[in-house]
Amino acid sequence: MPNEPAEPPHRVTLTNDGPILVEGPVEVVLDDGRTARSNRFVVALCVCRRSRSYPWCDTSHRARDKRRTA
Repeated sequence: MPNEPAEPPHRVTLTNDGPILVEGPVEVVLDDGRTARSNRFVVALCVCRRSRSYPWCDTSHRARDKRRTA
């Protein structure tokens, strides 16, 4: 069938209070037009923008959450 994808789709997993997990490899186009690429088999994408390695998640969201609940 001509509209079938050539490759199987990549799985994207949404998590509560955390990153978006994407089966890799992935290429992310940033808002300024630059691209970031990862060849890992699963990539954690930051959605809170607190990560020092944005667009990749470095779990910075955890530190803020702990202070808020303490």
